[in-house]
Amino acid sequence: MESPVRPLRASVARLHELVRGLDVDQLESPSYASDWSIADVLSHLGSSAVIMRQRLRDARAGVETTLDAQPIWDEWRAKTPRAKADDALSRQEWERVTFNFGPVTVGLEVAVALRLNEHAFHTWDIEVVFDDEARLPLDAAAVIVDNLGFIARFTARPTGDEREVRLRTTHPTRHFTVRLTADTAELLEGDAGEQPDLELPAEAFCRLVYGRLDPEHSPAVEANGEVLNTLRRVFPGP
Repeated sequence: MESPVRPLRASVARLHELVRGLDVDQLESPSYASDWSIADVLSHLGSSAVIMRQRLRDARAGVETTLDAQPIWDEWRAKTPRAKADDALSRQEWERVTFNFGPVTVGLEVAVALRLNEHAFHTWDIEVVFDDEARLPLDAAAVIVDNLGFIARFTARPTGDEREVRLRTTHPTRHFTVRLTADTAELLEGDAGEQPDLELPAEAFCRLVYGRLDPEHSPAVEANGEVLNTLRRVFPGP
């Protein structure tokens, strides 16, 4: 997987450029994220940055994070996010540090990649309000597409169908299979060695898995509409 650090920094800069000139009415207007205004999305990103920074400090110190997030959420609901600088880490620290996300423990690279996912998608949630043609940046999509399997473990939903759907992405090229049974749904990585049922840009597939590829915001693809409709039900979003 490509390093997520540079795309994350680029996403932060992209977000600041996007919202810098918004007035109060625009900040209070709805975002793409359900039930959240643009200001709510910014508050969420700001508070999660503070929480992530504390998790990083604790991980570097080798102690368990016992942070109470509620006061941070309350504080950030009332203010505009400010720039957060990344701490410089040596490669030795990078490989040593781990994070606990509920029942899952991940390395720093995966933790930063997950932060990139959150930041890039919520930036899109704001941008698409002003531009129906908004897309994820290619550098971010190139990282996100390689950790979709991790996300799908928690978000994919069975539809009652029993079938496999083969997919191929472009920019970058990747291969996936969505395997459905009556009560399970899996996203498998790797080339199935057969003609795909659906081919679409990687950034669009990332949005699909995150529940953000509704018909009004989908690229033109060569596929039976039924395939996309099935996958939209499999991936309703986190």
